[in-house]
Amino acid sequence: METEKLYTLIGPDGSRVTGTTKGTLGGYRKERRYGRLDCKAARRALANGALYAQQRVFFADEATAVAAGYHPCSVCMPVEYKKWRAAGGHSARP
Repeated sequence: METEKLYTLIGPDGSRVTGTTKGTLGGYRKERRYGRLDCKAARRALANGALYAQQRVFFADEATAVAAGYHPCSVCMPVEYKKWRAAGGHSARP
């Protein structure tokens, strides 16, 4: 009997949720940023060391990432990032 793979995602309240649903977005907990799983900036950071990987989180969808207090990545989600900034969002890094 084959065991289903379990994934740990971040829920809307910021808590960890384990289930069989795979995340559609990745995030970086330290800067509270989320983006696409194929983001160039995230891939580069993952290649540069384990510190980024330790802060990596995943979300089921964009609404959950926003509800958990994360903002869009300026690299892989530039349109969403500009909307967030225009709405009063700010971050130390773009």
